[in-house]
Amino acid sequence: MRKTLFAAVGLIALASESVSATPADYKDPLDPSTLTIIRSQFTKVMELANRHDVNALHEMFWQSPSAVIVAKSGNPSSEGNWAGFWGNEAIDQKLHAIAASGPVVLQPDFSKLKVVGLTHDVAESYAPITITVSYAGQDGTPKPFLMIMNWIKVGKKWRIASEVILPVPPAPAVKE
Repeated sequence: MRKTLFAAVGLIALASESVSATPADYKDPLDPSTLTIIRSQFTKVMELANRHDVNALHEMFWQSPSAVIVAKSGNPSSEGNWAGFWGNEAIDQKLHAIAASGPVVLQPDFSKLKVVGLTHDVAESYAPITITVSYAGQDGTPKPFLMIMNWIKVGKKWRIASEVILPVPPAPAVKE
């Protein structure tokens, strides 16, 4: 038992080192001003969502059948009660359904917003976020989520290629 515990602690320590370690010669493919633009776009998305401005949100997305939102679905399926909504028509329908469900409040932790370049025309953003919504049986209680977005440069503008909203499960009870 003790060996298993030490092995587990060792693996966790190695994993946490690899997650936080960055090679000394790494250079983000995007310059700081571009990363600032994407941060600004993220902020704009949050403002538009809180105003239920679905038409303006539509314009923030990459106009492609490959654009996707992963979010709570209204109907249980083989994917559970979360699913991918692919293409702009499906995204628009999902955003309209959420907006019509009642108040929606997104409160990102901007102090933890991270934006990184993946290539010269693709970036990723990550932020913990509290969402209050009554959509698909949710009771309107603020709950923690993680929001991960991939951004693609289309012409001179950055557009959302994917938006993945992950619920943060409650911490397991500590056994004594």
